[in-house]
Amino acid sequence: MKQIQLSCPNEFSPLKEVILCEPTYMKIQDIINETQRRYHKENIYVDRAVEQHNKFHEILRENNITTHLLSPKNTFPEQVFTRDIGFTVGRTLFISDMKMPVRQGEEIELRNWLSARGMSYIDLVEDETEGGDVLVHWNTVYIGLSDRTTFEAVERIQSYLPDYNVIPLPIHEDILHLDCIFNIISDNEALIYREGLRGDDITRLSSQFDLIDVCREEQFTMGVNVLSIGNKKVISLPINKGVNKELRDRGFEVIEVEFDEIIKSGGSFRCCTLPLLRG
Repeated sequence: MKQIQLSCPNEFSPLKEVILCEPTYMKIQDIINETQRRYHKENIYVDRAVEQHNKFHEILRENNITTHLLSPKNTFPEQVFTRDIGFTVGRTLFISDMKMPVRQGEEIELRNWLSARGMSYIDLVEDETEGGDVLVHWNTVYIGLSDRTTFEAVERIQSYLPDYNVIPLPIHEDILHLDCIFNIISDNEALIYREGLRGDDITRLSSQFDLIDVCREEQFTMGVNVLSIGNKKVISLPINKGVNKELRDRGFEVIEVEFDEIIKSGGSFRCCTLPLLRG
């Protein structure tokens, strides 16, 4: 079995290898975010979710991205969101410590997949963490302090990354993860939903990035949670017309993919990918 290389220096260099999981058993089982609260009665039409995920998968392959699939288990209705299970910072892969009971055990599947390929990782078994709260920008790592990621986890991650500056960003209690309100899409540009962050943190981010504002309606439909695949290409939902127009006006190629069934559970394209290699 070919050894998989790890390297994720940022959120926007060309994506080369990524872990996905088909939403075969996806459903809103326990309401664990505000988006699910809106859709729990309607729930997930699995056939449509699988169809949309397959199209997303096809787009990745068309862009010469190697995809690895975890085996979906019927005990894990949220397993499609592979970003939360782990995250890669530089050449180090971390496995998260999932807080929500409905998601606990997903880490075991990732751990087994990595071990079968002889890949090393750091298991954050002592402090609650989810990868949706982690964004990398060269030697800086931004980590959202959310209901799923603790300050103790930030301190532990910093201890493993002595050459990085790990910056905690407290987010509003109604927000699921940092990547729902802040997403770095180029070396100097980032999408932001300002109402989810503190004023002093917005000031800090605005000194580093040209911040592109996302309105409340498009934040709810996961407008911030685009996936950058490199060379100013992003994958985005067609419904988020304001975000897509702004990105195109800035010279981005926006690849629109329907994902409305999957976002009912509170995650979109970034949430559904665990990058292993960029560059």
